[in-house]
Amino acid sequence: MNESQNVSRSHDDNPQTARAQMPNEPSVPRLLFNPPIDIYETTDGLVLYADLPGVSADGLDLQVQDNRLALFGRVTRKPTEVNDAEVVHQEYKIGDYLRSFILSDEVDHDRITARLNNGVLRVELPRAKRTEPRRIEVSAD
Repeated sequence: MNESQNVSRSHDDNPQTARAQMPNEPSVPRLLFNPPIDIYETTDGLVLYADLPGVSADGLDLQVQDNRLALFGRVTRKPTEVNDAEVVHQEYKIGDYLRSFILSDEVDHDRITARLNNGVLRVELPRAKRTEPRRIEVSAD
């Protein structure tokens, strides 16, 4: 399954059943959601916000490899259960989150930072410093 997408692609509310796997964990079928993403451009680069309810910092895997930013969030909260009762209506589904983006060469991969606060992930994608034009001296033989 290829979850890569351009920044401009819209998010999909429909979960998919897939084999979600964190590093060093066995693969099990789970619901996967594309988390809603907001991206802002600042003078320093881009700032990405992802809504990840139910994901703790320990359940979050954020990686950059080959110009691809990949986000996987494992939800550790179990559905609420009531003794001797069955669910008759449920709007909140429990599942994991998976989203990835292709990064341009303008992003400095070594300076990317991320912070999770109350289920909202903030990823700062700073612009790479551009080399200043310079004159190159030419020597003669």
